Amino acid sequence: MGRTIGVRMGLLGSLLLAYTGFARGAEPVPIGSDRQLFVDTYLIDAMTGVARQLNRPVRREIAIAAAHPWEKGGVSYMVTFRDGGRFRAWYRCDQEMPIRGKRKPLIAYAESKDGIHWTKPRLGLIEFSGSKDNNLVWAGPGNNMCPFRDGNPDAPADERYKAIVRSGAVFALVSPDGLRWRLMQKQPILTDRPFDSHNIAFWDQWRGEYVVYTRGVAGRGKFKGGVRWIRRATSKDFRDWSPLEAIDAGNAPFEHLYTNACVPYERARGVYLMFPSRFVVDREPKPNWQYGPGVNDIVFMSSRDGLHFDRSFMEAFVRPGPDHGNWHERAVYMERGILRTSPTELSLYGMENWRLPTVHIRRYTLRVDGFVSINAGYRPGELLTKPLTFAGRELEINYATSAVGSIRVELRDAANKPIPGYMLGDCLEMFGDEIERIVPWRCSADVSSLSGRPIRLRFVMRDADLYSFRFR
Repeated sequence: MGRTIGVRMGLLGSLLLAYTGFARGAEPVPIGSDRQLFVDTYLIDAMTGVARQLNRPVRREIAIAAAHPWEKGGVSYMVTFRDGGRFRAWYRCDQEMPIRGKRKPLIAYAESKDGIHWTKPRLGLIEFSGSKDNNLVWAGPGNNMCPFRDGNPDAPADERYKAIVRSGAVFALVSPDGLRWRLMQKQPILTDRPFDSHNIAFWDQWRGEYVVYTRGVAGRGKFKGGVRWIRRATSKDFRDWSPLEAIDAGNAPFEHLYTNACVPYERARGVYLMFPSRFVVDREPKPNWQYGPGVNDIVFMSSRDGLHFDRSFMEAFVRPGPDHGNWHERAVYMERGILRTSPTELSLYGMENWRLPTVHIRRYTLRVDGFVSINAGYRPGELLTKPLTFAGRELEINYATSAVGSIRVELRDAANKPIPGYMLGDCLEMFGDEIERIVPWRCSADVSSLSGRPIRLRFVMRDADLYSFRFR
């Protein structure tokens, strides 16, 4: 059996390596010691017997429920991130159940030690029904807040936290602590409508500038003849912004995209992830639903420059699921933020059951780096990277196999020839399920002698998933 598989892999390798799509003479891709994901085909030259696979998160417990009088109209549009030794979250809540166009949005605050169990501290800041015994932090002007901790080293201490809110136009808020907010200026920072739904802003540490992603339109007209879309603008000071520009999704078909939930993925430098809510306007799963037809799910997009997004995966990242409360228009949205809640787990959050008394924000979980994997079935397959240069001493992979599955790695030179000592036969077979596994070769796991030289990586896999790799 082992010999048969070995022969098959030899033939497979010969077929794969006989042709690669990478142009001769092209410059190798410099990756340094940055972690590499497979959310796009940026580093992939050829694949045989393997495929990129979108992995869906698992629904977990309810994180934020509509439990107080000021939340009875709904909880939604949450933004969360780690801040020191705790996780913090800001979310919209509505004072009463909406009566078609009538509701008063407020902004509330929650925090957590583990990203699983959330508390709503009584802050004593905003009066509601004659009392400040609540967790409210903003009552307007504006709503649908998106706060962030400003990583700009030039930001003054009393503006260490910034946010945007929508009130026709987009306005900027600042705060010294994320709780006590004020308008940065009376004038809006963005006026080119539409801005409905949740607009996202953050300090982009990789580009050294502020970024905002807002609602927009692709095509002609507000929505007739066009579709709900996403736009981006940038700023050096959070006051003066570049013109809003529609993001580019290549040749992917236009679909109505509400929200965006864009976030830089901190574990992979230069990778931006987006989770828009896709609105299918011409379906009516609940006839005579008082708010009109439509149903939505959540899709997955990625980018390496923040403007051009890869839509390789047109299928849903999050489906409405078996909950009937999620099968009407705008019932599910992905909230903004990805938290690492265990060594092996990421937590994301999504609003469900919008417009119903059961509305809530639920936690979802995904394997660390687990958005997209290179998947091999029972029959062996392999992937070959484009030529690249790295900086580091060891090759680390994030992978999982079955009991019969395995992964081995071969390093190849610029001429696409196996490097002695790092050939496929030199690599010890890896099987298991590990987030950080150092690739072992019989000679040594030390690859520092190849640092800075153009090489290729050849991953040979069987009944396995490869999620990410990096040199460290």
